Amino acid sequence: MSSVQVAVVTGSNKGIGLAIVRALCKQFPGDVYLTSRDPGRGQAAVAELQQEGLRPLFHQLDIDDLQSIRALRDFLKEKYGGINVLVNNAGIAFKVNDTAPFAVQAEVTLKTNFFATRNVCTELLPLMKPYGRVVNVSSMVSRSALAGCSQELQEKFRSDTITEEELVQLMTKFVEDAKKGVHKKEGWPDTAYGVSKIGVTVLSRIQARLLNEKRKGDHILLNACCPGWVRTDMAGPKAPKSPEEGAETPVYLALLPSNADAPHGQFVSDKTVKPW
Repeated sequence: MSSVQVAVVTGSNKGIGLAIVRALCKQFPGDVYLTSRDPGRGQAAVAELQQEGLRPLFHQLDIDDLQSIRALRDFLKEKYGGINVLVNNAGIAFKVNDTAPFAVQAEVTLKTNFFATRNVCTELLPLMKPYGRVVNVSSMVSRSALAGCSQELQEKFRSDTITEEELVQLMTKFVEDAKKGVHKKEGWPDTAYGVSKIGVTVLSRIQARLLNEKRKGDHILLNACCPGWVRTDMAGPKAPKSPEEGAETPVYLALLPSNADAPHGQFVSDKTVKPW
């Protein structure tokens, strides 16, 4: 088992994920794993960074596939005995003008952005080493979507005592309400992406609380963040930030020094804690 530190970035063969890997290769004192669903694209991204003189490593990971998550978990456990940095970056978004029915967008978006991200956390968080750092890439849209929820839903999502099971029930209900065409009547906003990122932000708050309860002495810091509106395949060419600028806040949180005790369980944008 290696004593080398290890960082893993999900969904990192392009866009913000690739920029996060690039920055970690320059700043993180250990092995950095670029992961992607498609090994060919992942290897091509690794080759691109090698051309720049960097040394990322590759591991296949499809967060929608539990077996793929568990294969990565077992590999990391065997080779490194755990994880030092986990950046949950993988996610999807339908284009604004996509013609897929809202019910389909809701199911597909939540499946990856919330449920699959949760699966990664369920499998990998137990491997986090003391002083580990976990960054869940959320979005400012989670805050605007929260503001678009009914008062009752807002109170649930802002609760300091909401459980992971309750959050899962709410996310499941959103998908079911969308399929029935009653999501607006039930107090949901008209954005599947926004609701999926509410899920990521609230999940992060819950996970940080559980770390405080169960592993207080391990000094693990876990946060959700917004990279900003970034020029990627997902967000389009009109966005004001480059992927490198988008990577700044996730990388800042991934590299919080070992003597830091905050931020933890927060929603962070532009390296600043924002109210939830």
